[in-house]
Amino acid sequence: MRALFLTLFLALAAGAHAPAHAQVGGNLAALPAVELSLAITTGADGAPVLSQKEFSLTTGDYYRMAVKSDGKAVWRFEATDLLQNVHLRIVTIAGIEVQMQSLVFRAIEFDEAGEARFSFVPIRPGTYEIYVGKDPRSVGRPTGEAGAKPGDMHATARVVVR
Repeated sequence: MRALFLTLFLALAAGAHAPAHAQVGGNLAALPAVELSLAITTGADGAPVLSQKEFSLTTGDYYRMAVKSDGKAVWRFEATDLLQNVHLRIVTIAGIEVQMQSLVFRAIEFDEAGEARFSFVPIRPGTYEIYVGKDPRSVGRPTGEAGAKPGDMHATARVVVR
């Protein structure tokens, strides 16, 4: 038992001095946040149009994304894979802040014109898709269904995290 404890202690002590290349140091939500903006408008054909098609982010930096809808149609914003790979901090809707502290939300539905904001820190590099389309219930699909379906009017953007 003593030999096991000594071996474990030496392994931990040796690891304490090893460089931690994949770790981000300091405060993960250090201000000021980098402001990102995505406007959803409704095109002449009734399909959503996004103001930006790609975002380039850096792992460990603090971001605040504002998503705004023109309110001419009901749109659903989804970023499922991105949100599963970030440290989510705050969601703000109509001036009310919800302190998330790494919890995840599934979607934001815009039933009318308005803005929602969320603050986050990317923790895993990758390419993630933002999807904007109709609320599944409004097109006869099951509640909670996510993502694009054939024939749907939708728009996508990419988030590239390095």
